[in-house]
Amino acid sequence: MPEIGSGSGINFPLYRNVEQVDAIEPDKEMQKNAKQRLEAAAVPIHCHEMRAEQLDFPDTSFDTVVSTFVFCTIPDPEKSLKKIRWVGKPGTVYLFFEHVKMEQPMLAKAQDLLMPFWKRICAGCHLNRNTLLMIEQVGFQMHTVETYYKGLLLTAVCM
Repeated sequence: MPEIGSGSGINFPLYRNVEQVDAIEPDKEMQKNAKQRLEAAAVPIHCHEMRAEQLDFPDTSFDTVVSTFVFCTIPDPEKSLKKIRWVGKPGTVYLFFEHVKMEQPMLAKAQDLLMPFWKRICAGCHLNRNTLLMIEQVGFQMHTVETYYKGLLLTAVCM
């Protein structure tokens, strides 16, 4: 099971009942920050220095794919989503936890206004991406979507 954009490994302690996790992270510094969590993990975690757009796994390799707050910073999110679909087996469960552009017009406008500053201080994060729409446009079938904080955050379970 891959975790796309594993970052500092904050999710590593949460993994249970899986054979292994393939932690995908292009940033060497983030991989260093994940070292302690990696060593304490309850399941084997293999770190891979690669970008989501360039996943180096055979097609239909995985039955579950996880991403947490990553599609805001990926340079080519559409290409990444397509690649993620290719590495999933038929019936793969895709779990997304992302922040997205808010639907409420005033809050969406605030996100747009904050974007230039936000992107500079938050490692290229696009605060106002419509990630859910991109996920749908690439062909993921939505199973459940839950929103939090007036629609700023969402979880999506897709097939």
